[in-house]
Amino acid sequence: MSLRRLLGAATAVVMLGSLAAVPAATAAPAGTTGQAAAAPATLAPTADNTPEAMWKQTPDGFASLPGYGLAGTTGGQAGRTVTASTIGELKDYAAATEPLVIFIRGSLAATDYVKIPVAANKSFIGTGAGAEVVNAGFKLINTSNVIFRNFTIRDSYIPGDWDGKRPDNDRDGIQLDTTHHVWVDHMKIQRMGDGLIDTRKDSDLVTYSWNIFADNNKALGVGWTSNAVTRMTIHHNWIRNTTQRNFSLDNTAAAHVYNNYLQDVGQYGMMGRNAAKVVLEGNTFTAVQDPIVAKDPGTEVVSRDNVFNGTRGRRDNVGAAFDPAQNYAYQKDDAARVPDIVAAGAGPRENSAPNNATRITVALDGTGDFGSLQAAIGSIPSGSTMPRTITVKPGTYRESVNVWADRPNLTIQGATANPADVVISYDLPANGAKFYGGTWGAGGSATLNVLAEGTTVRNLTVENAYDEAANGGSQALAVRSVGDKVAFDGTRFLGNQDTYLADTTGRDATARTYLKNCYIEGDVDFIYGRGTAVLDGCTIHSLDRGSATNNGYVVAPSTKNSNPYGFLIVDSKLTSDAAPGTVSLGRPWFASSDPDAHPMAVIRDSTLGSHIAVRGWADMSGHAWSEGRFAEYNNSGPGAYVNEFHPQLTAADAPKFTKEAFLGDWTPAGRG
Repeated sequence: MSLRRLLGAATAVVMLGSLAAVPAATAAPAGTTGQAAAAPATLAPTADNTPEAMWKQTPDGFASLPGYGLAGTTGGQAGRTVTASTIGELKDYAAATEPLVIFIRGSLAATDYVKIPVAANKSFIGTGAGAEVVNAGFKLINTSNVIFRNFTIRDSYIPGDWDGKRPDNDRDGIQLDTTHHVWVDHMKIQRMGDGLIDTRKDSDLVTYSWNIFADNNKALGVGWTSNAVTRMTIHHNWIRNTTQRNFSLDNTAAAHVYNNYLQDVGQYGMMGRNAAKVVLEGNTFTAVQDPIVAKDPGTEVVSRDNVFNGTRGRRDNVGAAFDPAQNYAYQKDDAARVPDIVAAGAGPRENSAPNNATRITVALDGTGDFGSLQAAIGSIPSGSTMPRTITVKPGTYRESVNVWADRPNLTIQGATANPADVVISYDLPANGAKFYGGTWGAGGSATLNVLAEGTTVRNLTVENAYDEAANGGSQALAVRSVGDKVAFDGTRFLGNQDTYLADTTGRDATARTYLKNCYIEGDVDFIYGRGTAVLDGCTIHSLDRGSATNNGYVVAPSTKNSNPYGFLIVDSKLTSDAAPGTVSLGRPWFASSDPDAHPMAVIRDSTLGSHIAVRGWADMSGHAWSEGRFAEYNNSGPGAYVNEFHPQLTAADAPKFTKEAFLGDWTPAGRG
């Protein structure tokens, strides 16, 4: 008999030894004891071809080991079986002094966030489709022997509190303090206010397996102690669209991390801290910055057989850590197969259907589908090419946003025609120090990273709010576009140095961006990069730096020599409140002294204010401005000089440098 047939649509109640499981379809009513049935000796494939081996009847890893007077993790197997259909019932059962197997049926939503205290010897098992706990979490303090399986915990995010710094925001999915023998298996935890799971204060003998952790800033933290006590196993989890703590493993005595799939992570991946001992093996990291970090001199991180796709930054491998096989037996999958295996098997059995909505709304006031733009992007299935539109309602959204490369053909638009009504704001400087070493760099500082092909952004503002006056000068990007065929329409870009980076996926790649009716402000090289960008009908505003001689540079292209098209500014206005003649049109950027660069920019049919210098173009880092491919044509206004420092296209050459020529076979919507 298959486990699916035994339990209907639910997961088995996980027990040890000869413990039986109660069929979900005939689970005993709340407050009564269910009749046990024999557990199958052999687990057969299910009807949907999900291997039953993914649905073990007993925990594996460290949660299976004896300690602290327990033979292992058994949850509520010794007690009654009950069903919770409301948050109130769930709270009562969770706090009961007796052992309980608690079935969660349907959607249990709290009006106001509540962190539910959990007493020892409990199993929480989702039954049927849609088993979930909404706007609530679980708190395990000085307790033991608890199992969570087969349901979703979601949506306690406080809109606007991306960093989780509000004093009333301790909205974790699951919090463990000084707790031992916990198994979290086939769960989905997403969009919480604080962490998805916080494993704290000397908690021990824990296994997290086959879970989905998604759409959150802070994902999975371990530590909050000066003692190296925690022993934990982390395997076959899918960690996606998160930013930090993926996991952050602080002072773990032994953390065995294998066959996990980390996908689309904004800052850092797996991190060992202080005296942590970590073994990372057979994991796949895709689009993860700093995938493996050993932060401190006492940290030991063993990295073996891991796969890295589209990652950059640190891949630390230091020390001997420990030997997992000396603690328990385990079977490791080939890391190359981990993305498919984990994507097919992680999360609750009756997992939510993929999001096929073509229109998604983000709002701070609770009237949207999501409270953050990054969460809305995360709701789109990886690899989907279906065109979708995210509409963002008015407000200021403080968050760092990534439009991941595996989510193409997305439109992000403000809900009104006024881009000032919707502001996406963050404040990382490129020279800002990461707490684990190094700096954020240009790409890491961007408030909005557009990595996906076919993205359109319209009618909103993106700013990097880094305060140069208070903290000193630094690159601090508002927007970085990387994908091909990216369009900005009626978008405002606010920053100082390096406001907008037109980038590509690599040194030899090309990427086209079209900016229509946009407003871009900054001071130093605030439109720069090696990409191809057409600025059509835009206002390009140079900020006044207060200098009587040099108030900055508009463009700094680093175009590859084989690319005939760098930057084109056409039918636009170059404005400033700076002193007359103190702003250069641009300068040539030979990134990393690249000998194959040949920076290219054309400014034509535009109005140039009095701030533009008589010597229109400037030298940069030992390279003369004349080494670039710079030209102007048919400009007007007090800054539209025609002299030896303002090279002009001829009437014969002008037709070669048009929007159509720069964009090639791509005709974005709205191109005139």
